[in-house]
Amino acid sequence: MQLLQPWRRAALRVGAVVAFVVAMVAGVRLLFMRQAAIARARIGKPLGEEALRADRVWRRSLEGSPVKLLVLGDSLAAGLGAAERKHTLGARIAKGVARKLRRPVRLRTAAVVGAESHQLSGQLDSLPPGFRADVAVIVVGGNDVTHVNSTESVARHLRAAIERLQAQGTAVVVGTCPDLGALRSVPQPLRTYLSRMSRRMAAVQARAATRAGASVVSLRKTVGPVFRADPAEMFSIDNFHPSAAGYRRTAEALVPAVIAAIAAPAG
Repeated sequence: MQLLQPWRRAALRVGAVVAFVVAMVAGVRLLFMRQAAIARARIGKPLGEEALRADRVWRRSLEGSPVKLLVLGDSLAAGLGAAERKHTLGARIAKGVARKLRRPVRLRTAAVVGAESHQLSGQLDSLPPGFRADVAVIVVGGNDVTHVNSTESVARHLRAAIERLQAQGTAVVVGTCPDLGALRSVPQPLRTYLSRMSRRMAAVQARAATRAGASVVSLRKTVGPVFRADPAEMFSIDNFHPSAAGYRRTAEALVPAVIAAIAAPAG
């Protein structure tokens, strides 16, 4: 019986450690839930849930047939937070492409506020029969992070959308998940956690998009530092979605990749 005593003591120690870890995890989860509630209260919905519709031919006076641009994704892609339709992400990209190529650009936005990656297929389904864009821009991932969607699922749905577009002859540019650590309305340590998770999400998206043959733009690297350095200028009134200036900087990061994708030979 005495020989069993060390094993019993070891088992008790292991049990105590497990109980401590479980309690710590539960405590962290409760803390994050409380901080998420604080963030939701701070952000609210001052912008509503509908972005301005910016679909039209931009720079119509330019010569040549319009470049057909499709924008898919979440509220950032839809342009929520822009006070004028010309300031939405789609319009900013359309104007930038038109200026560089000296051609008009016909914008079509299928992005939906609050969308997650698994909803990309539905956005493609919503397009008119026979619609084919010259280039598509996909910006999604933030809601996948906040809803704790698996990276495997995100990668699968993103790749499926890319391949579906490419099968129609559409070039694809993916703007990966932005840096959620730039959101000052989210308290610490939840903000740091979201920053790490958004970095991981962006990396998964980049790998999936690259393997599928799409062009990739890291929004975390290209515009994340600007949003962190000047949140008052880059964010809209809810301190969550970009302002007109934020969309301008985001579009400037995406336009070169869009132009390169249009110029690249098909196939």
